[in-house]
Amino acid sequence: MKSIRIGTRNSALALWQAREVARYLQNNNYTTEIMPILSSGDKNLNQPLYALGITGVFTRDLDTALLNDEIDIAVHSLKDVPTKLPQHTELIAYLERDYPQDVLIRKESAKNKEFHELKLATSSLRRRAFWLKYYPEATFSDIRGNIQTRLQKLEEQDFDATILSLAGIKRMKMDIDYEMLPLMIPAPSQGVIAVAGHSDKKEINEIVRQINHKPTQICVEIERNFLSTLEGGCTAPIGAFAEIFDDQIRFKAALCSLDGKNCIATDENFTYNESENFGEKYAKIVLENGGKELMAEIKSQI
Repeated sequence: MKSIRIGTRNSALALWQAREVARYLQNNNYTTEIMPILSSGDKNLNQPLYALGITGVFTRDLDTALLNDEIDIAVHSLKDVPTKLPQHTELIAYLERDYPQDVLIRKESAKNKEFHELKLATSSLRRRAFWLKYYPEATFSDIRGNIQTRLQKLEEQDFDATILSLAGIKRMKMDIDYEMLPLMIPAPSQGVIAVAGHSDKKEINEIVRQINHKPTQICVEIERNFLSTLEGGCTAPIGAFAEIFDDQIRFKAALCSLDGKNCIATDENFTYNESENFGEKYAKIVLENGGKELMAEIKSQI
């Protein structure tokens, strides 16, 4: 069989993730070729993502390459992938989740400040809303770009700290101090590398399915079903995290207003079975408990 063409964004983190997928495939005796593609989300670093008005801003160029047969598979950070995929594409494998958490990174001059005193740089509506829930007087700056760009802006610009995904820091082997943030529920499927394929490429899809990590798949499908039932897209302040303990799943999730004052949360333990859509089930409970009105309010404000 010819070499499997792996499409990826061309940031350092995305290339690391593509190489990780290539490593798994090579361990199964398949040859691979990595093909970097510049995404629209990487081209526009001046506007926060929610202002771009679209979901899938980091994935659509790879989707196009997949549909045009320029690549065989596309590697994504799963939290960037919309819950509604383009026609003829599908998610075919998930690597084992490593670090789902959000972490706080401060500049040296702010190391002794209390959380409520920090001026934060984040463009994530979820991170802002969850922070405001606990620290309602907080002020924010927008920040975009890859990890290195954000850390450089942290040093150069007038704010105290930023919040990043721990997965990126660990994957880049960055030697920086960070603080865990138990108050944050991660974005749905944060910390997971996913592989998308063309629905017609049955042979390649079967090969790639061999590297799928089933426990991760179970968890992220619950999280993404929760997100899609809320109709949240990638930008609404929604956190969702499922974890497997023995034969039980713990699922924590929340929908917050933009100002953090109104949060509808769920924290459930249940025994998994394939026939039940748990993400949809718990999202419907949130919607029935004020979530429907809250989602309408959020959409009118974004």
